[in-house]
Amino acid sequence: MSEMTSAQRVMAVLRRRQGDRIPHFEWIIDRRVREEIVGRPCSMEEFTVRMGLDAVLTAPDFASSPAGPGRTRSEWGVVYEKTAEEVAVAVSGPIATLDDLRAYRPPDPHAAGRWASLERLVQRYKGKLAVGVHLNDVFSIPRNLMGYENWLMALAAEPELVRGLVDLSVDVNLAMIGEAARRGADFVFTGDDYASTEAPLMSPATFRQLLLPGLRRIVQGAHDAGLPIIKHTDGNIRPLLDMIVDTGIDCLDPIDPVAGLDIGEMKRLYGHRIALKGNVNCAATLTFAAPAEVVRETRDVIRKAGEGGGLIVSSSNSIHSAVKGGNYLAMWNAIRMFGRYPLRMDGWDDAGAREAF
Repeated sequence: MSEMTSAQRVMAVLRRRQGDRIPHFEWIIDRRVREEIVGRPCSMEEFTVRMGLDAVLTAPDFASSPAGPGRTRSEWGVVYEKTAEEVAVAVSGPIATLDDLRAYRPPDPHAAGRWASLERLVQRYKGKLAVGVHLNDVFSIPRNLMGYENWLMALAAEPELVRGLVDLSVDVNLAMIGEAARRGADFVFTGDDYASTEAPLMSPATFRQLLLPGLRRIVQGAHDAGLPIIKHTDGNIRPLLDMIVDTGIDCLDPIDPVAGLDIGEMKRLYGHRIALKGNVNCAATLTFAAPAEVVRETRDVIRKAGEGGGLIVSSSNSIHSAVKGGNYLAMWNAIRMFGRYPLRMDGWDDAGAREAF
């Protein structure tokens, strides 16, 4: 097969087709890992281009203002605290009651400048790299608006409030999906996590009743706008899996090995319906193991789920600050070495692992 562009390669996977090779990109690569590899401070966009990753990612441009030492307040009225990682943590929100919700007005999806970052990336990379937009579906925005503990308690005791928050999140994100599609995005990624390592954060019955209808609306809205959708949720999502897949998502990320999810089993059970993204262990292997072990795990992911296409190899969540730069490079090299079609299944021994780095 002739060489594809990165955009063609990613879009082939999202249609469950086999391209020239398995693509790779990450939602987050921590600034310290980028700097370790490049040798100086380096933006995520520059790193993506320098490393030949297959997708460039962005999000709507929301303003923020200072809210105390190490804290900012977003346009959503949520206060965030900076952490050692790339992503800040929500520490308080503006909604506690139904009356709060009725009085609340979310940011305008159509506001001037909201899509400046996406427009710039489309202008620079459309047709070369796949351009993805990080949005939300039914969990993260309500969680941030209420606070984590209050949101979990509301899921158990306040269904009317939950439905109202879910509807708000879905309505805003459907409008943003439409804006992203009109501006040339190639796909949508929703990053709402539904589970811990042990189990979902709500019962399957609660998910089915209160959250699933909104997730269906998001997936249908993306498809109506002509965009495939990658659904991210790590943790043990087994009790929710069939419901999530039945919404029509195009790809599931990250097939969390720490939660006991095996990408080979996922390929057998769901590979005819969805593409898969993941699942090199970022909690252990990429953080603590030797490069040769990273290569072995990466090629095992390819061996288990790469045949026939429909696979994006990446970390099992993100390249966080504790990931070793050398281990990220070992994974990157292994994807390039073992991920070209037709896949070669012979010779994948420890010598091959050493050769990959």
